[in-house]
Amino acid sequence: MKVFGPLYDTVLKWAAYPSAPWYLCGLSFAESSFFPVPPDVMLAPMSLAAPRKAMRFALITTLGSLAGGVAGYFIGLFALEWISPWMQEFGYWEKYLEVQGVFAAWGFWAVLVAGFSPIPYKIFTISAGALAMNLPLFLLASAVGRGARFFMVAGLVMWGGPKIEPMLRQYVERLGWATVGLLVIGLLVWRY
Repeated sequence: MKVFGPLYDTVLKWAAYPSAPWYLCGLSFAESSFFPVPPDVMLAPMSLAAPRKAMRFALITTLGSLAGGVAGYFIGLFALEWISPWMQEFGYWEKYLEVQGVFAAWGFWAVLVAGFSPIPYKIFTISAGALAMNLPLFLLASAVGRGARFFMVAGLVMWGGPKIEPMLRQYVERLGWATVGLLVIGLLVWRY
């Protein structure tokens, strides 16, 4: 089943639209607070399509993610009772409870590492708010973790540039499914 090739081509077309940075920002915002798709799937192809704008795209992604992180923080701070049934229904509740323990021990460092990793960041943003983590420290950890991740993705794509595009196009399905597989394995290992 070919899913990632058409998605890759679609995102490359979106990168040419004047409104593409807004879509990237919106996706980054949504992923940090409630949406399951990471913005890397849009950041990498956009950076490949316009390498001179890659760092700008990374900044937009980081800022959108920070804004979404703040939204997730306030969801945890003010609306945890309202969203807890949703978190239970979609299997996030156990992770949320685990993250609370991690926060008790690591706080700032937990947010920083989560921002860089493929672990669902929204769990950490909501947990940070539910536990009333210091907001400036939360923002600092988020900026460092998310910024490092997104600038690394944009930088690698910019560095490889047109040289990697034919290889990426050839292996996009395998890379996409391998990424999904690694995420599923990582989530299962983390869960059990």
